[in-house]
Amino acid sequence: MIHLFKRAGFFLALDVGSGAVHVLDEPAYRLLESIDEAALRSRDKKVVPANLYDNFGQDTVDNCFDELLLLLNNDLLFSNDDYSEFSSELGPAPVKAMCLHIAHDCNLRCRYCFASTGGFGGTRKLMPFEVAKKAIDMLIAASGDRRNLEVDFFGGEPLMNFEVVRQTVEYAKNIQDKHGKQFRFTLTTNGLGLNAENIVFINEEMGNVVLSLDGRRDVNDKMRPQVNGVGSYDIIVPRYQQLLAKRGNKEYYVRGTYTAHNLDFDNDVLELYGLGFDQISVEPVVGPETDSYAIQESDIPAIEHSYTRLMETMIERKQQGSGTFNFFHFMLDLDNGPCAIKRLKGCGSGNEYLAVTPDGELYPCHQFVGNEHFKMGTVDTGVTQPQLMRQFADAHLLNKPTCQNCWAKYFCSGGCNANNHTFTGSIYEPHHLSCELEKIRLECAIAIQAANLV
Repeated sequence: MIHLFKRAGFFLALDVGSGAVHVLDEPAYRLLESIDEAALRSRDKKVVPANLYDNFGQDTVDNCFDELLLLLNNDLLFSNDDYSEFSSELGPAPVKAMCLHIAHDCNLRCRYCFASTGGFGGTRKLMPFEVAKKAIDMLIAASGDRRNLEVDFFGGEPLMNFEVVRQTVEYAKNIQDKHGKQFRFTLTTNGLGLNAENIVFINEEMGNVVLSLDGRRDVNDKMRPQVNGVGSYDIIVPRYQQLLAKRGNKEYYVRGTYTAHNLDFDNDVLELYGLGFDQISVEPVVGPETDSYAIQESDIPAIEHSYTRLMETMIERKQQGSGTFNFFHFMLDLDNGPCAIKRLKGCGSGNEYLAVTPDGELYPCHQFVGNEHFKMGTVDTGVTQPQLMRQFADAHLLNKPTCQNCWAKYFCSGGCNANNHTFTGSIYEPHHLSCELEKIRLECAIAIQAANLV
């Protein structure tokens, strides 16, 4: 399968099976548009449309034909899609990561919050250390021979239960060598609870920290007010800047959400960069289609316009040497990207990755928490619903019929299981709108890679 597209002035071809990306000149692009694999394999140049010779000249078109044939013979064009050979390796896998819902409470009242402003539809509560301790023990026991394990501190707002975060890190580090494990910790925060003490701890102990901020002050404060209704921007921005000033080269990213109210979100990305943040993710909101902030199919052209402007800005800044930043959805490693198994399985929710509530209940991931149908067990019992684990293990790319003829499938792995279930009712059926946005982002990301080569 070949995907042909034009972005940022480049003529591009993605060979889906091999993952090879070709930057073409226009004659080669038009030729590849005009002939199929069989025509190329025939080696008969009589299959070339006459108008191509008229437009570009016989020598040019014939040379393009020969070059495309060379790519074909080297399995870099119309290559076999042989990922199915890995199907036997796609069953349930040992757990390697846990998302600890350290607090089912929050000091913000974000209007789009999938967690019902922190409580996940239930009683607001904090995770006791005893539950966190059992979660660490369970992760070790369920991880098999995996050495590297990850614990994400999540909420609500985890800094509302900071002492348990500290205790959990200390406990895990104290026992990891005994079990031959190595823990990596991450934390997601809205910034309101940051202070000098916990900034030091976060910078010392968290391998990554996610800082929530939507961009421009008016955009952020419209959707992310405090409990008293007052905006959060002016409080959290200086605190994020203080944290990063002392973080050195350790990982972080500022994570925002765009909605129907700010379809020009490229300006929010540039706002974040202007504040001193160079690791940025701004992602589409997930919410009921009836909500005023929800993204609609009719918004796709405006969203594509924003991604395109952002792509062009990043290319221009790189070429001018005027300062660059990483945008999460444009980060693409075409040389050393995910292995075949990862491309097929995606995030591993419900198998390699589990979420733990303050009461110690287990769910496939943080976005399924509160949906009793997906409760998988507890930290005391372990997984008591193995059929759910099997169901999520089977929700790989090869079992998603809609994905089979999609050129983007090996980049998105069939989309987010939670989003798919929310919008289609099945983790096996991708959400169409999410798919369309993913394709736009991928084309822009590949164009940026092409620009980096010239």
